Amino acid sequence: MEADSKPKKSGARLCCVCNQNRAALKRPKTLEQICRECFYAVFEEEIHQVILENQLFKPGDRIAIGASGGKDSTVLAYVLSELNRRHNYGLDLFLLSVDEGITGYRDDSLETVKRNELQYGLPLKIVSYKDLYGWTMDEIVKMIGLKNNCTFCGVFRRQALDRGAALLKVDKVATGHNADDIAETVLLNILRGDIARLSRCTSIITGEDGPIPRCKPFKYTYEKEIVMYAYFKKLDYFSTECIYSPNAYRGFAREFIKDLERIRPRAILDIIKSEMVQSLCLAGGAESRFTKAWHWSYSRPKQ
Repeated sequence: MEADSKPKKSGARLCCVCNQNRAALKRPKTLEQICRECFYAVFEEEIHQVILENQLFKPGDRIAIGASGGKDSTVLAYVLSELNRRHNYGLDLFLLSVDEGITGYRDDSLETVKRNELQYGLPLKIVSYKDLYGWTMDEIVKMIGLKNNCTFCGVFRRQALDRGAALLKVDKVATGHNADDIAETVLLNILRGDIARLSRCTSIITGEDGPIPRCKPFKYTYEKEIVMYAYFKKLDYFSTECIYSPNAYRGFAREFIKDLERIRPRAILDIIKSEMVQSLCLAGGAESRFTKAWHWSYSRPKQ
């Protein structure tokens, strides 16, 4: 009788997509219980649909993938290679890397990119700050210190990508900016009151008025899902953070976005898709309210 009175253990949850295999993970974006194979399928299909719906590429395009060796660019290179073959996009894909000259960081990550070149069979082009500007980032930091060095590096890096893309004679550059990155940028532009950048920071294609546009196939893809995809697929990527980035202002925005995601996972997509962001800033006083809320959130004593 005592044995019968014990509660029975429930069986393992089945994947909510195929309803056959055992669920291996919970999707951060939807909180669905899903098996690995279905996760791969929906992850890749969502990116495929983003590419089609936004007409990111056309047959015959030469596409440079901004490759840093990190998780985002590594997964982007892998997925674009797979989708290009599977759906016959007709693209010529290249890896384009920028060597900023950061000892102990970029030199190691470039070794990962060189391995990716062989693993995915994609030609690699590396451009360096030293060759383009006569300075490495290490030398620049020695001159200006740690303050605002991410701002300098960002400007140089964008120009370096453009020049590398021109050397490859590509039609477009694809970058690994994900949904978290874009939500952080929206928040940063609100806090800075930068209305001009706010109006275009969520665009999936930028630089169309320039010689080489850029696109973001991962615009609606969560960072956590990119990490999970790379982990389960056992992709080769470099995970160390830039030695000069811990003090960057963006880091505070990233922490705030992660807090929002823990409360409501949909918050990241809501920030990106909301058409009210710009009108909030223009309505008057919105920047002040956001800034006060921001400072209150991070200055109050931790419980």
